[in-house]
Amino acid sequence: MSPETVTRSAWTPDLLGEGYEQRTLELGPDPDGEGDLAAVLVRRTVRPGERVTGAVLYVHGFSDYFFQTDLADHLAARGLAFLAIDLSKSGRARRPGQTAHHTTTLERYDAQLDAALDVVAEDHGDVPVVVLAHSTGGLVTPLWLDRRRRAGRTAPVAGLALNSPWFDLQGKPVMRGPLTWAMRALGPLRPFRALDLPEGTYGHTLHTSGAGEWDYDLELKPMAGFPVTVGWLNAVRRGHARLHRGLDVGVPSLVLRSDKTHFSRTYSEASDRADTVLDVRQIARWSGCLGAETTVVPVADARHDVFLSLAEPRRAAYAALDAWLDRHSLGRPPG
Repeated sequence: MSPETVTRSAWTPDLLGEGYEQRTLELGPDPDGEGDLAAVLVRRTVRPGERVTGAVLYVHGFSDYFFQTDLADHLAARGLAFLAIDLSKSGRARRPGQTAHHTTTLERYDAQLDAALDVVAEDHGDVPVVVLAHSTGGLVTPLWLDRRRRAGRTAPVAGLALNSPWFDLQGKPVMRGPLTWAMRALGPLRPFRALDLPEGTYGHTLHTSGAGEWDYDLELKPMAGFPVTVGWLNAVRRGHARLHRGLDVGVPSLVLRSDKTHFSRTYSEASDRADTVLDVRQIARWSGCLGAETTVVPVADARHDVFLSLAEPRRAAYAALDAWLDRHSLGRPPG
C-alpha cells in the first residue's frame, strides 16, 4: 500500500463539534482479513486571524483516539495548524467486526501517515511539520521516520515530539525475553488471541466518571483499555527490537515523560502523579536510539499522557514543549 493508492473523502463535521472536521482515508483490504481498512484524519480548522507557519501531525497510542482539544488550541496559538490521525482499527477509524488496534506489523501504518502528510501539504503548502506522538504512537512514528529517511524522504517533517513513548515491554528482563519469544511463536498461528492482562488505574485518573477531568468517549477509549492481542504485541516487540538496534529519524527529537512510575491495580493519589502504564526508566534508557539530536525532559508528577496530567505538571509539560519548539524555530512563540 502506498499513499498514492489511498482514497480520501471530503472533510465533514467531526464528533468534537464546531471547529473540528474529519476526513476518511480509505486504505483497501486488510491483510489480516478484517474487511477494509480506513484511517481518519481530524483537523482543527484555522480560525479567523490565525496565521499558519507550520503544522503538527498528532498520533495517538493504544486504546486511544484524538480528543485533546486543549493541546490543539495551544499549538494553534503558536501558528501551527493541527491535524491528528486515528490509525486503522483505532478510534473513529475502527469498523464493525474489526479487532481494536490490531495489526500484525507496525509498518502497515506507514502509508496512512504518508497520506496524512500529503493532506497537510494540500491544506497548508510547504510548511514544516512536527510529528507529535503518544505511547505506542511514540514507537510507530520513529520507525516510520527512520524508514522515510532511508528512502530519502525526510521532508516535510522537521521535528519529532514524543509523549511517554513505549520503547520497551514493562516487567523484569527475566520475564520479557520468554514472553517475547512466545509472541513470536504464537503470533503467526493465533494473532487474534487476547491476552489476560491485569487492569490498571490509568483510565480512572483521566475520565470524569473516575477521578479525572476529561469526558471523552468510552466506546473509543475504554476505562480498562481494549484487549491486547498476540499478533499486535508481536508486532510491537519487533518494533522494540528494531528501535533498540538504533534508528536515525533524521530530525531533532523531544521526549517528554514522567519522573516516576507507579504500577498498581488500586487507585490512590499516587496514581495521579506518576506514569501508571509504562516504566519511565525504560523510556530514559532507550531515548538515545532515536538518532540525531534528542532532548529528554522528565516532568515531575506527570501522568502517562503528560498533557493530561494534573494542572502543575501539565503546565510544565507545555512549557517544555514550547521551549523545544522555540529552540528549533518551529512555530512562533505565543503572544
